[in-house]
Amino acid sequence: MGFVTSLSVILPLLQAVAAGGPGGTMQAGGRYAGSNACKDCHAEASAQFAATAMGRAMLEHPKSDKEKLGCEGCHGPGADHVASGGENKVGMVNYGRKAASSIAEQNASCLQCHEGAARTMWDGSAHEARDVACTDCHTVMKDVSERNSLRAASTLATCGSCHLQRRSQQLRFSHMPQAEGKLECSSCHNPHGSPNDKLLTAASTNDLCYQCHTEKRGPFTWEHPPVLENCSNCHDAHGSNHEKMLVISKARLCQQCHVDSRHPSRPYTTNDLKQWGSRQCANCHTTIHGSNHPSGFAFTR
Repeated sequence: MGFVTSLSVILPLLQAVAAGGPGGTMQAGGRYAGSNACKDCHAEASAQFAATAMGRAMLEHPKSDKEKLGCEGCHGPGADHVASGGENKVGMVNYGRKAASSIAEQNASCLQCHEGAARTMWDGSAHEARDVACTDCHTVMKDVSERNSLRAASTLATCGSCHLQRRSQQLRFSHMPQAEGKLECSSCHNPHGSPNDKLLTAASTNDLCYQCHTEKRGPFTWEHPPVLENCSNCHDAHGSNHEKMLVISKARLCQQCHVDSRHPSRPYTTNDLKQWGSRQCANCHTTIHGSNHPSGFAFTR
C-alpha cells in the first residue's frame, strides 16, 4: 500500500520534469521555450527571419523535429535564457566572429541539417581547416542574395571578400562571364570540400574545362603536349589582360617551349611585325589544341 502511495506522489513529479516544468518543454540538451518567447526580446530579428526562405520553411512548414523548434533549432534550448532575463546563455549557440561560441560549435549547429550533398566533404576541407565559419559566407537572418542565403548579393562578391586577387582578375580585359551572370565561382569550385585540387568540382583542370569547351577534348591524331597536361599552362581561368585569357601574350607564350629553330620566331622584317601584331604563331598554327588532319603534325590544319 505504501509503495502504491509513493508512486502516486513520485509519478506526477517525474512527468513534470519530463515536460520541463513551468519553463518549457524538456528535450535532449535542456528546456525549450518556443519561438514565441524569443519574439518578446528579439522582435526585429524574428520578423526579419520569418520573411526569409529559411524562416518560412522552419516556422510555417517544418519538415523535421529540428525545424519545428524554430529559433531554438539553431540556437539551442532557451528556457533558462528567457527565465534569466537574457543573462544565462549556457547551452545556447551564438553566431559570428565575435560570438562566444566557437567556430566548430557554430558550424556543427548548421551541419545538423546541412551535412549532405555538396557538404559531404566539409570535414578536413581547405575552408574547414582554416576555421572558416558558415556565417562567414551565409546569413539566414535576412535576405541579402536571391538564393543560397549568401552574405553578399552574388557568389563572386561573397567569395571575393576573401579572395581579393581572384575578384580583381574578373575586371580584366579577358575574363570568365561571372559578372554577366553566366557562371559562378561554384560552377568550378565546391567551397564546402572536394577531393580534388583547388576544391575543383571535377577530377582535374582539363576535365573541368572540357565540360564547356568540349571541342578541345579530342582525341586528336596530333596532340599538343601542354594542352594534354593542363589548360592552365596557357590560360588563366580567373582573368587576364591578354586575349583568350592567356597567361602571357603571344608569341612569347609559345616561345616558353619553342626555341628559335627551323624558322624565326622573333620579328625581323616588316611582314614579321605585322604577324606579331595580329595572331602571331596562330596565323599559321591555327589548330593549336590538336589536329586530326593527316598533314596536321604542326597544327597547321
